[in-house]
Amino acid sequence: MAQGEATIVIKKVVKGGAAAHGGAWKVAYADFVTAMMAFFLLLWLLNVTTDEQRHGVADYFAPSAASKSTSGSGGIMGGMSMSTEGARVGQGAPPTVVMEMAPPKQRKPAEEDDVQKEGEAGKLEEEELLQQMAEREQEEFEKAEEALREAIEDSPGLADMAQNLIIDNTPEGLRIQLVDQENASMFPSGGSDMHENLKKILEKVADIIHRMPNQVAITGHTDSVPFRGRNDYSNWELSSERANASRRALVGFGVPITRIASVSGKADTEPLVPEDPTLPTNRRISIVLLREAAIMPSAPPGPAD
Repeated sequence: MAQGEATIVIKKVVKGGAAAHGGAWKVAYADFVTAMMAFFLLLWLLNVTTDEQRHGVADYFAPSAASKSTSGSGGIMGGMSMSTEGARVGQGAPPTVVMEMAPPKQRKPAEEDDVQKEGEAGKLEEEELLQQMAEREQEEFEKAEEALREAIEDSPGLADMAQNLIIDNTPEGLRIQLVDQENASMFPSGGSDMHENLKKILEKVADIIHRMPNQVAITGHTDSVPFRGRNDYSNWELSSERANASRRALVGFGVPITRIASVSGKADTEPLVPEDPTLPTNRRISIVLLREAAIMPSAPPGPAD
């Protein structure tokens, strides 16, 4: 070694303490923590589950058979099962509930007669109610007819038009017909612009309609004389336009549009005088106050003595 050079000394230090004990304590600690976690998990499951759920979990881990014997009577447990009776019916089978249904109660003949009598009594009451409603409505129709005739007779200039008014009761309802006469027409020939006398009568009709709750049907009719004019225009169009003109007049006199049930034209298909469909009286406007209550059919006449 030359003079003046430094001496290098390497010192190896061997540490002791923890390395002397090894890592076995970590494994033991991990097992302890796992056991505690499993214990607290078990406590939590016992707290949040119901008895039925716990029985289900127990049945899931229960052995399906404890004996190797096919009959179950000569084995270790002598045919007895480790699981609670009724806890498990079969693999994959849902629990079932068996109920005995009582046989239907047989009605006695007397009870059947009572039920039939009650049904007949209810039907009779319904028929009587409908009959009373129809009679009350018929009385209102008669009052409306009388009021309309008086209104026309008492109005200046309309008394002569009474012959143009036909009022009758039909199964459909109270029918008010405004018909043409030989010298008194409701509309000009071949036109739908009504004359003033028809407007005045329709004003009186509108007053009667206001007093009644019934729906209204308006129909136009013509005679069988062929319409002479445009080739594409016939009595069908003429009767329809006259009916619609009457509808507009009634609505103009205050009849609500919701009260109008139908507006139609029937040309000469329903003549008022079938014997002579060319007569002027076949030209008419029909306004029907439709019935709300059905008319009960009358009983057929009894045998003659």
